[in-house]
Amino acid sequence: MATETALVYCENQFGRADGKTATGLVRHSDIYTIVGVIDSSLAGRDAGEVLGGKPNRIPIFADLNHALRELPKTPDCYIYGKAPLEARISPAERLLILEAMEAGMGIVNGLHQFFTDDAEFVQAAAKNGVRIKDVRKPPHLRDLHVFSGQIAEVNVPVIAMLGTDCACGKMTTAMELNAALNDAGISCILVATGQTGMMQGAKYGATIDALPSQFVIGEIENAVISAFENEHPDIILIEGQSAVSHPAFMSSIGILKGSMPAGVILQHPPARRFRCDFPDLPMPSVESEIALIEALASTRVVAITLSHEGMTTAEVLQTIAKYEIDFGVPTTDVLTQGCDKLVRALVQRFPQIIRRARRERPTYTFPTVRNLLGKAHV
Repeated sequence: MATETALVYCENQFGRADGKTATGLVRHSDIYTIVGVIDSSLAGRDAGEVLGGKPNRIPIFADLNHALRELPKTPDCYIYGKAPLEARISPAERLLILEAMEAGMGIVNGLHQFFTDDAEFVQAAAKNGVRIKDVRKPPHLRDLHVFSGQIAEVNVPVIAMLGTDCACGKMTTAMELNAALNDAGISCILVATGQTGMMQGAKYGATIDALPSQFVIGEIENAVISAFENEHPDIILIEGQSAVSHPAFMSSIGILKGSMPAGVILQHPPARRFRCDFPDLPMPSVESEIALIEALASTRVVAITLSHEGMTTAEVLQTIAKYEIDFGVPTTDVLTQGCDKLVRALVQRFPQIIRRARRERPTYTFPTVRNLLGKAHV
C-alpha cells in the first residue's frame, strides 16, 4: 500500500519517451501516491487523460510553486520523473530540487547522477530534515552477486518481457499481465530491472544499467531465485530493458543470460520509425528481433504485444491480425485489448502453471481461466 505522497517532475516530457518514469508512476505505484505532475506544456490537464486513458484526478502543474499553491498539503516526496539519455540535471532543475527540499519534500532520484554524492544536496537535505533516495545507486561490492548457475533450479516458467526499443511499454505490459495473472488465481511475481519498476514498489529486482558489468547477470539471477524461493509463485515475469538488437545498450542480453526465460513476450511500437533518442537509427523489424532473441537464448517468443503510440484503433486491430498470421503467436495491446489473450497463451503453453496453482490452492476454482479456456482445460 502506498505510504508517501509524491509530486513528479517531468517538464516537457510527460507522456513522451523520456518521461517514462513519470508515466509508469502515474499508472501504478505501490509505495507512492502520486498527487501531481509538473510539466508546463500540459499544465491544467489531467494526467490520466494525457496518457490516453480515463481521468485519474492527478493534476498537471506549470511549476513547483503552482503545485505547492494548489495542493492541499505539501507532498512527502519530489520525484525526478524524467529518464534522459544524458542522465544529468540542468542548472534550473538543480534549483527546483533545492526548493523542493526547502519546502520539506524528500527527493527520489532515478538518474545515474547520484544526488547523495552531491555536497550541496546532502547539506540541504540535512538542513531541512529530509531524505534523498538514489534509486539507481548500486549496492556495496560485498552485496553484489556473480552468476552461480542456480537459476537452473527454478522450476516454474520465467517469462521475459523484452522489446524492440527503449521506452516502448515493456514495463506497462508486464505490470498489466502480472495483475491479470494474479487476478486469475495464478501466483505471479514481477522482477524489475530498471529504476521505474523499483520506484513502483517491485519487491525483487535491480537497476541493472547502473551495475558493473561483471555483476549484471548474477544480480538478475539472484533476483529471480529470491523471488522463486521466497514467494513460491506459479510463474515469474521479468522486465526487459532496451532491446537485444540496440547498438547502444546491452541490458537485454544480461536479462536473457541471467533469467534463462522459458518464454519471451516481445513488445513493439509499429508506428515508431526510429529508435528512441537515436533519430539516425531505424527501428528493427519484429522478424529480426525474434530471430536474434531466439539465436542468443534457448527460448521462444510466445506472444507479441503492441505499443499503440501514433496508431488508430483500426490500425492496432489490423496489426494484431497481421502479426498473428505472420508470426503464429498471440498478439495484443494490453492497454486497449486487455490481457486475456496473454493469460490464455501462457496457460496453454505452460500447463504446469495451472497444475501447480491447483496443488497450492485446491479449493480455488480459477473462474477467469475457466472462462478463457473452457471448463475441460482447468
